[in-house]
Amino acid sequence: MADKNLSLVESFSESDSAFESDGTDFDELDCSDPLAMSGRCDLHKGLRIEISEHPHSMRQVANIIIALHKIKHTQKVQSTEFTDHALFNIVMESIVEESVVMKVNCESLRTYKQGRVIQCTVCDGLKKSLVRSQGAPSLLAVTLKGGNSSQSVCMNLSTYTTPGCKATNGQPICLRIAQSNLYLACTKESGTSSQPHLILEDVKDEETLKTIEENDDMERFLFFRKVTGDSINTFESVKYPHWFISTSKNESMPVDMCVEEDTSRQKVFSLRDQKVI
Repeated sequence: MADKNLSLVESFSESDSAFESDGTDFDELDCSDPLAMSGRCDLHKGLRIEISEHPHSMRQVANIIIALHKIKHTQKVQSTEFTDHALFNIVMESIVEESVVMKVNCESLRTYKQGRVIQCTVCDGLKKSLVRSQGAPSLLAVTLKGGNSSQSVCMNLSTYTTPGCKATNGQPICLRIAQSNLYLACTKESGTSSQPHLILEDVKDEETLKTIEENDDMERFLFFRKVTGDSINTFESVKYPHWFISTSKNESMPVDMCVEEDTSRQKVFSLRDQKVI
């Protein structure tokens, strides 16, 4: 390809005119107009070439020749009257080269290391707050009014880093109810084919969450947090991809997991009163 482009540049430098008539559909230059003396020649109605007084570098000339050569061999020109949109499409399809981005492989097993901790309260997309249920350890999504805002649970959101590998699905985090050992976990009942669900799990030894290995059962505590704009958050299970923390559209229903395509539940949350602890 480099030799072919070089020959194009050489043929340009040896030619007495900007373009040669080689039997293609392009019109020859018509320089009978007095404007030709100022470096402007009409090619056809609606199309004009102007020669700048400022000389271009050889690289720029080569790029122009290569671009025109590509257009000549890839586009069937029916008219010189191009709309801006059509011309843009020709340029994008004929000139812009396709580039391949190589994905750098991670280490054989990804390691999640705990970093800073953010304390906050959480509301779903319908402004319902997360509160503790009175019975079994679980969270409910409830609309709090007046002076009841204190019932909203305070969460500790711990962020994780992945040394040697960039997490592409979002920021790995885990969620714990402040001043307790209760962590949110996405899990399935052992020995069943049931769907993943969300539980509050009492973690006796919090040191076990400082470092979590990929494919370790402790991944059940990890979620990929994605943030859109300033306040829209989603939490996808690391252990069970495409399953998200979600709430019902009805009042006082448990917080649980749902599949990504489920539109009957709320999967977006906002974090309020954030502070690093």
